[in-house]
Amino acid sequence: MNTNKCIREYLSDNSKLLFDGAMGTYYASLYGSSLPCELALLEYPERIKAIHSEYIQSGAVAIKTNTFAANTSAISGGFPLVKTLIEKAWHVANEAAESAQNDVFVFADIGVISGEDSQDEYRKISDLFLSLGAENFIFETLSDLSDAVLTAEYIKSVKSDAYIIVSVAAQPDGFTRSGDSVFSLLSELDRNPNIDASGLNCISGPTHLLKITEQLPSLLKPLAVMPNSGYPSVVGGRTYYPDGAGYFAEQTVRIARRADIIGGCCGTTPEYIRAVSQILPGIKNEAKVHYGQVATEPISGTGRFLEKLKAGKRVIAVELDPPSDPKISGFMSGAKFLAEKEADAITIADCPVARVRADSSMLAAKLKRELGIDTIPHMTCRDRNINATKALLLGLGIEEVENVLVVTGDPIPSANRDEIKAVFSFNSAVLAKYIKQLGQQTGKTFAVGGALNVNAPNFTAELKKAQRKEAAGVDFFLTQPIFTEKAKENLSLAHKTLNSFVLGGIIPIVSYRNAKFMQTEMAGIDIPDEIAEKYRDLDREKAEVLAVDISFQIAKEIRDICDGYYLITPFARVGIIGKIIDEIRGMEENL
Repeated sequence: MNTNKCIREYLSDNSKLLFDGAMGTYYASLYGSSLPCELALLEYPERIKAIHSEYIQSGAVAIKTNTFAANTSAISGGFPLVKTLIEKAWHVANEAAESAQNDVFVFADIGVISGEDSQDEYRKISDLFLSLGAENFIFETLSDLSDAVLTAEYIKSVKSDAYIIVSVAAQPDGFTRSGDSVFSLLSELDRNPNIDASGLNCISGPTHLLKITEQLPSLLKPLAVMPNSGYPSVVGGRTYYPDGAGYFAEQTVRIARRADIIGGCCGTTPEYIRAVSQILPGIKNEAKVHYGQVATEPISGTGRFLEKLKAGKRVIAVELDPPSDPKISGFMSGAKFLAEKEADAITIADCPVARVRADSSMLAAKLKRELGIDTIPHMTCRDRNINATKALLLGLGIEEVENVLVVTGDPIPSANRDEIKAVFSFNSAVLAKYIKQLGQQTGKTFAVGGALNVNAPNFTAELKKAQRKEAAGVDFFLTQPIFTEKAKENLSLAHKTLNSFVLGGIIPIVSYRNAKFMQTEMAGIDIPDEIAEKYRDLDREKAEVLAVDISFQIAKEIRDICDGYYLITPFARVGIIGKIIDEIRGMEENL
């Protein structure tokens, strides 16, 4: 039967609100359908009602409408079909609740909606549920909060006493698929006046969600946790979840000592909910002091390099390409030379132009350990998923590397694409945010750099992208090489607009051939013909003198519109870079 008692009253009695399990995976296990279970409402509404009833009979006090994927981004057919599915789902769920012997709450279930018009569809779906009489809403399996938070605000403007749960999908490491820390997301939801409860669901099994809940800071509002049954296997093209209702119940009841609302996600059948309901009575919340803290004091600061920038020192970072074979003596001697020239940091590219070279992070650790110089390994989004990235960052932290430069990474050359597939699981802004939030969670912080193309044809768009990176946590930017007046104007605009530090890029041209190559084959570098022509017919010695002269002239011209210099070593010729450093240091001393 439907209850007249509201959720708030129910929870105020310190009762645990037990939800149902996973409609989708349970329906598929019963009927073998590969179609979304939401479409079953068209032909088999009695099946959906029967599943609702099974969960209720197993002890569920709250059930979700069969509408998780009832939206146009998940189901083709347009919004008229979505409307039909939501209406049928609402009536079927309420019929099951009214037939129950105990009081049951019905929640309007809204899943992830993607696309440019997602916010509009969230509102349309909410309006439809409100018109049907919905009072309780759950937004689940989210990796981003923006649409759900705006929709919650709208629902409250229409029905102020609505009860709204917003739940994020937590990976075992405590991050969402988009790289956000669930600790920060739950804290944000806890502070939002339009959200009544925040939660975790999906992706992870009960043990990992238990670990995450144990690390959460104290929350003022109820916490909802709904784990998967475990981790699935794929057999014959079908996904199977392990059968472990007893273990799930034991772990979930431990979660219930910290969470007010519990239930199940993927793979959890009525048997799982029954097992939880049998041992749940009498479980009370532990005192708030038992909640852990996300992070305490940082293990280290953000490093000498960033501290120099903050102190107003005009720094010099030098890029030195990693070797393409195990012969490292030349690289190490070059790095030692730059350290003796008092370069503030050495940056190391991550397989530039997608060609295999020695790993930038391992080299950065070696230089830091053996030479004591600050290093900035480039970290691309190419070829690593978020787990591999976290493992690498933890290793860098152990090696006391304190800076990273995040870049999306060059695509695999077309000739290799049949054999080698690039992996881009996230972009540089997401990676920057992930690194910053990892620091909050683990206590190991990094200074994060980003790339800025001052030669971009549409620099307005490039600057907006840089602002998004800055908002994600980027502390400093390294620009593409500067040769033109337009590049200098863009550098000046970036320096005025961005709150982060900006280092102007300088690459010495070492020959006429080198100039023509960069003009035609290196994206993001704009060399005027008049500069290239200066190198025509010059021998190596004269070309080197010209390279130092032009580079130093650029350094003088950009001095007042940047926070330092980013020198790019051509062909491992560190001697040229050393002469440019000497010229810049001399200029700085005389000012």
